[in-house]
Amino acid sequence: MNALDIQGLRLDLPGTARPVLDGVDLTVAPGETVALVGESGSGKTLTSRSALGLLPPGATTSGRVLVNGHDVLTMDAARLRSLRTGTAAMVFQDPRAATNPLRRIGDFLTESARLTGTLTAAQATARATELLDAVGLGPDVLRRRPGRLSGGMLQRVVIAAALMGDPALLLADEPTTALDATSQAEVVALLDRLRERFGTGLLFVTHDLGLAAAISDRVYVMYAGRIAETGPAEALFARPRHPYTAALLASTPRLDGPGGRLAAIDGQPPDLRQELTGCAFAARCPYATARCHEQAPAPEPAPSGPAHLAACHHSDQLEGSAARA
Repeated sequence: MNALDIQGLRLDLPGTARPVLDGVDLTVAPGETVALVGESGSGKTLTSRSALGLLPPGATTSGRVLVNGHDVLTMDAARLRSLRTGTAAMVFQDPRAATNPLRRIGDFLTESARLTGTLTAAQATARATELLDAVGLGPDVLRRRPGRLSGGMLQRVVIAAALMGDPALLLADEPTTALDATSQAEVVALLDRLRERFGTGLLFVTHDLGLAAAISDRVYVMYAGRIAETGPAEALFARPRHPYTAALLASTPRLDGPGGRLAAIDGQPPDLRQELTGCAFAARCPYATARCHEQAPAPEPAPSGPAHLAACHHSDQLEGSAARA
């Protein structure tokens, strides 16, 4: 059983002319790290939040979002509360926004366990101390308030809080955005160690392809609410089969890259207020033909195997394009 299994997820919002999420399929196995990458506004955060039932007001959905085999989209408030305090947990972008500056870290870590009655106060404190040790912090942190901790330390606290309920699924929504480069590397390494230690499935949401390559087993590339390409991380970064993936890789800064200005993707993502026909990336794609503007491509497997899929009419022309970029 997968920790997360999203099947044909469609999400519509009032005032939009097209779905915000359009037929998303995504899986995370127990103990696996899966990266979800793409530009801002592509639907990454909404996809991850759907696993906790955290949907915008007025949203209508279809499809299935299974967490440990249970469909989140059909849960009532009580079952969602249970899901969020045990089965699945999220690490948000800004750790300071996720904590109360007036409360001590110990209260923050143990609150859900005490309120739900799953642990006694003493057990909750012991569990919090164990998890602080696992993320490299001492028990003295329990008595501190968030303002006494650095950004990197506070992100470790938020990760420990997410693990308090022994979740089968951990959702990390760009957890390194507010951190410096050194803290970013430490948090990524920490998440990887904890995933291996606790056997938790990890969905890592990021716009940073370097981080995705460093941490993930598999990668999903998202564009305009659709999955453009998915596959094993090594194969996808070495041999992208979608023009959007290739363009993202070409625009990634590299120490061994050529000098001058960085490559950029021309144009803008499609407007949610306008209907979308054909391939979502067609207006920005150098390979686009009339067929691309008229017919949305279905995901097709690469010659290397069925695990590497790309939704592109011209994916055969993209083989090895990242290596050439």
